[in-house]
Amino acid sequence: MQYKHRVMHKNVICFGEVLWDVFPSQRVAGGAPMNVAIRLQSLGVPAAVISKIGKDDPGRELLSIIQNKAVDTALVQHDETLPTGEVLVKLNDEGIATYDIVYPSAWDRIELNNQNTEAARNAEAFVFGSLACRDDVSKNTLLALLDVASYKIFDVNLRPPFYDTSFVEQLMNKADFIKLNDEELTVIARAMGSTTDDLEENTRFIAEKTGTNTICVTRGKDGALLFAEGKLYSHSGYVVNVEDTVGSGDSFLAALINKLLNKEDYKKALAYACATGAIVATYKGANPEISPSEIERLISN
Repeated sequence: MQYKHRVMHKNVICFGEVLWDVFPSQRVAGGAPMNVAIRLQSLGVPAAVISKIGKDDPGRELLSIIQNKAVDTALVQHDETLPTGEVLVKLNDEGIATYDIVYPSAWDRIELNNQNTEAARNAEAFVFGSLACRDDVSKNTLLALLDVASYKIFDVNLRPPFYDTSFVEQLMNKADFIKLNDEELTVIARAMGSTTDDLEENTRFIAEKTGTNTICVTRGKDGALLFAEGKLYSHSGYVVNVEDTVGSGDSFLAALINKLLNKEDYKKALAYACATGAIVATYKGANPEISPSEIERLISN
């Protein structure tokens, strides 16, 4: 199966946390915005990160890793006192991850400046999440950047206790495209007044409430649902041997962004994103090297 390729003249900006995912036996570079940026870059989409690291060895090592993935790090700031972020990751017997996100960390204090304002203004798309809003400094910076960004992609990331549903709704109202998982959809829809747990009904409910015409709901091993231009598209996912699920949703989102910005058919775009996320789950860590042929092969099979 062949996909159209379009040369993109503007890059995609990813705002928020860059950090270390600390597993029982190793640590791996992570953070949803960084993961999305790395996968976008690997798919041929120029990507940059707006974030903050500490002036420490973990920060320097993290920056080097991001740069080696060819992601633009010119907008990554350095904090004089706070450490580079860490997340303590635990995996259950099925490889499903739970997270202890250390606070405060350098990425909680991302500052607004002329450079990141202009970058957000000129980007083809601006990707952001809710976790970066747990501290007022990064939160206020994000809100200012959303005022100038032209196309805003909200990657909902509910991590108790670091979220408030009323503020998540405020962010959804600002977004052009919302991505969330099925559990997050239920939580948010109920908070907004929905009386059902039906996936499709709640997707349409949020679209109507927020005025957002593109919403994607991931369903783990069961695939994903995409609401676009008033229509619903679904994919049941791919059967793979899961190593761990860390970063699978981020790679899914990057693949979907890539195809949608290239005006790909919605059904094909969703299949491609599901395949990309599934393949990432067959590896350890969030950012394994995967080839286009792996993705195409899974789709074909």
